Amino acid sequence: MASVVVTLRIMPNSPSADLSKIEPQAKKEIVHFCNSKEMRSNIEPIAFGLKALNIIFVMDESKGSTEALEQKISRIENVESVEVTDVRRAIG
Repeated sequence: MASVVVTLRIMPNSPSADLSKIEPQAKKEIVHFCNSKEMRSNIEPIAFGLKALNIIFVMDESKGSTEALEQKISRIENVESVEVTDVRRAIG
């Protein structure tokens, strides 16, 4: 099977939520879900002081849906929502 590159957007429940506390917990869930060691994250300004945490990671396509992962991350304290914003098949 091929690998896919997945982008998750994690929205906090308020502009004052500390994304630096959410990030390591979310990455831990990603590693537990798909054993991905290849990850990159960035913080994206949304509006009115609200920022989103984007985490990009590689997983095996055979793993299937990321719905279980999204549900686990959404249970992290101060997380409002989690959505997959991009999925691409890795080439090479």
